[in-house]
Amino acid sequence: MVTAMQLRAGMAVRLDGQICKILEAEFKAGAGQQGGNVKARLQNVSTGRLSEPHFRPDERFEELELQRHTMDFLYRDGDNAIFMNPESYEQAEVPVSIVGPSQAFLTDGMRVTVEFFESRPISVVFPPCIEVKVADTAPPAHSGQDNAWKEAQLENGVKIHVPLFIGPGELVRVDLRTGKYLDRVRGEKKKGT
Repeated sequence: MVTAMQLRAGMAVRLDGQICKILEAEFKAGAGQQGGNVKARLQNVSTGRLSEPHFRPDERFEELELQRHTMDFLYRDGDNAIFMNPESYEQAEVPVSIVGPSQAFLTDGMRVTVEFFESRPISVVFPPCIEVKVADTAPPAHSGQDNAWKEAQLENGVKIHVPLFIGPGELVRVDLRTGKYLDRVRGEKKKGT
């Protein structure tokens, strides 16, 4: 058992008979004689629904032990994403509702961590950022404005906003938590220059 004060991102708990993954947890101090509370952002692993409940700091939850396996993404099959354990060659079907919005960034052979509870996949852990090629955008413009943005479509079909100097075919780094542009990926510098 853990208290609400001990909740951390990445944990799984049982809440009202449902298995929930903690995405964020933050303690908020109370004003005056009011006690504080813990604001959490949870995902129900069965439905994929997100919620943001508040808990008393001393409220108790059953912490669930997760098994984590590094797996390779193989393909999509309807509403499921198929992953394979590269060591045992066992495959797992994970509903895209559990994979979440980052599923648009899955590419063949991409290695991610799949979390299981009682041999059932409950979540997929992506890296914090990923490199993706820009498929289509307006030609690059070099202006004096640092805060000007334009829309770009990535090779996976996702649309994001990028700075004006980014052109088609360039590799960019995207934050998977927010879906926003981070920076341009530069090639290795040539030796002797």
